[in-house]
Amino acid sequence: MEHEVFVPVPAEALRATLTDPARVARCVPGLQRDASADTEDASPSGQDVVGRFRLRVGGHTITYRGGLRIVDRDGAITYEGEGTEARGKGAAEVSLTVVLTPAAEGTGLSFTGALTATGRLAEEPEEARDAARDRLLDAFVEAAAALAAELAAEPGPEPRPEPGPGPGPDGATSFGTGDGTGIGAFDGDDPTGEPGFGEDVRHEPAAAQEFPAAKPAAEAAHARRTMIGRSAEEVDHAPPRGRYAPVPAPAPSGAGATLRWVAPAAALALASAVVVTRALRRRR
Repeated sequence: MEHEVFVPVPAEALRATLTDPARVARCVPGLQRDASADTEDASPSGQDVVGRFRLRVGGHTITYRGGLRIVDRDGAITYEGEGTEARGKGAAEVSLTVVLTPAAEGTGLSFTGALTATGRLAEEPEEARDAARDRLLDAFVEAAAALAAELAAEPGPEPRPEPGPGPGPDGATSFGTGDGTGIGAFDGDDPTGEPGFGEDVRHEPAAAQEFPAAKPAAEAAHARRTMIGRSAEEVDHAPPRGRYAPVPAPAPSGAGATLRWVAPAAALALASAVVVTRALRRRR
């Protein structure tokens, strides 16, 4: 079995994709990787990719349960896979070697390998198996090239800034001699003999910042009410004013109070007179 194809992707990025089990699993069409498989390490059986693989051959679909091992040796990448039919007694083993050839505008891939199968795949005609093989390899290379292109397009690490100039053999730097007497010094005299800036600079002590004295609590409360108005408690309990103020009840006068006591006294006197009159008549 031989198959060749060319992709416009750098060989380094393509090799990194074809040797990564997680990316290889994404590139194989019809492969469903087991969710319980560890993505970092190989399985206990030494296989890098474990799962189910659905292969379309002719007018039939065959599902295999197995694994794939990736070997990178002597510049060639070898895929060794084996699996058994999920519904049947057939099995298949494949060994596929990929050689990458860098070119000016991309990378050439050469596939060589062998397939051994029993069961339903062996019953298919050779033309159907060859067509399924070419279709599978083309789809695999196309997906791998897309992932490799994304990997090559990722920005690399930012370069570290270069260190500034260091001291010379005598301890001098590009800004002075290193002892504070160079061009960048402000105290003393410069090399031309003129006085430096240090003699003309006078440092005055900073004036202490004054803060206003705190106001008494009553005065502060009055100021707050004046500025922001009455509080919610004062508004709730304050009596209404203006046209909505309640009308006070009239104060009772002296004549009314006298009448309240005269009427009961007159009634009592009248009742007493009636009782006395009746008592006198009975005695006669």
